[in-house]
Amino acid sequence: MVRERDLTGRGGLIAEGTVVLDQLLRSRRFRPRSLLVLPARLDGLSERLARLPRDVPVYVAESAVFDRIAGFPVHRGVLAYAERHEEASDPLSGLREAAEGGGTVVVACGLSNHDNMGALFRNASVFGAAAVLLDDRCCDPLYRKAIRVSVGTVLTLPFVRLGSAGEIWRSLEELGFEALALSPAGTSDLRDLRSGPPRALFLGTEGEGLGEAFLRRHRSLRVAMASGLDSLNVATCAAIVLHRLYELRNP
Repeated sequence: MVRERDLTGRGGLIAEGTVVLDQLLRSRRFRPRSLLVLPARLDGLSERLARLPRDVPVYVAESAVFDRIAGFPVHRGVLAYAERHEEASDPLSGLREAAEGGGTVVVACGLSNHDNMGALFRNASVFGAAAVLLDDRCCDPLYRKAIRVSVGTVLTLPFVRLGSAGEIWRSLEELGFEALALSPAGTSDLRDLRSGPPRALFLGTEGEGLGEAFLRRHRSLRVAMASGLDSLNVATCAAIVLHRLYELRNP
């Protein structure tokens, strides 16, 4: 049975479904090592399988065997085991280019929910963020559920785990990024945001947030919302802000 804990720390991951497999085949940082496929899915996968490296085996098994191997009922009929590509470039190598081009990066601080992590990567990718930076408290974006929710964008959008939010900011400040701290108590309304320098969007965990000290040091943004609840889901809120930043970069 494939167990998540057996892959942790070894650079391995499980890609589930054809949409995620497409991202894996595009990835420069991860490489497929083997595939497990239901017989009924083989014909529809022929073009994808032709793109696999020649040394990647494809195993075919019926549903009962497939589910015992996976350890859970698999409805998509496709599982790929992948590992980090040793020749992949430094994930931070594009930050300077993003800074020079007025781009956006996303900084996740303390996010522990894999659904939120996956959704954050999907939102960051669709709105053109250059990278996702994770602090040392974030959950693993290579967890199977996070990869699935991200529709595989975890495998194609550069990311790296660094230290604290403050340490990440010091690295970005040297490149010319402006920090935008997202909070329901933000001092600036998102609607007032205008074009400017490259931006680093800092997102805290739901509940605790980014902390008052961090918010005092940086420009804080709030999203207008109806009364009754104190905040939006972090990935949803990120999507709203990233869309605004995308509009400002692409008028």
